[in-house]
Amino acid sequence: MRRTFGILVAVVGLVALAVPAVAHHGFDTEYDAKKKVKFEGVVKQVAWTNPHMRVYIDVTEGGKVTTWNMELTSPNSVQRQGWGRNSLLPGDKVVFEGYGGKVMESRGSLARIAKLEAPDKPLFVQGGPESASQGYPQQ
Repeated sequence: MRRTFGILVAVVGLVALAVPAVAHHGFDTEYDAKKKVKFEGVVKQVAWTNPHMRVYIDVTEGGKVTTWNMELTSPNSVQRQGWGRNSLLPGDKVVFEGYGGKVMESRGSLARIAKLEAPDKPLFVQGGPESASQGYPQQ
C-alpha cells in the first residue's frame, strides 16, 4: 500500500510539473510572421500582467478606429529593458511594429514601439535570449 501511494504521489508530481510547460504557447501558435505591421496610434491602455504584458493602441485609418492588442514579454523582461510604469501612458502617441494574429489580425505580437516624437529611441524591442527558443522571427 505504501509503495502504491508513493508511486501515485510521484506521478501526480510529474504531471503537475509538466502542465505549465504544455500550457505556454509559442509565437507560431497565435501570430503570423508573414503579417508584419507598422502603424502610428495612441496608447489606450498598458496592462502590466503576467505572463505577458499587453499594450492596447488605437489606430485610425480612413476614419475608422481599430484597437490593436499587442502582446509583449513578461513585465520583468520589459523592466530589464528600462521600462517603468510611467514610460508609456494612455494618450501617448506611438509608432509600433509587430506581427498580426492568425485568427484576429489586430491581436498581435509587439516587435518594437517608440513614442512618435522620438521614433529612433524605442521603448521596447522584441528579443532577449528567450525569443529564438519561442519561435519569434529574428529582426
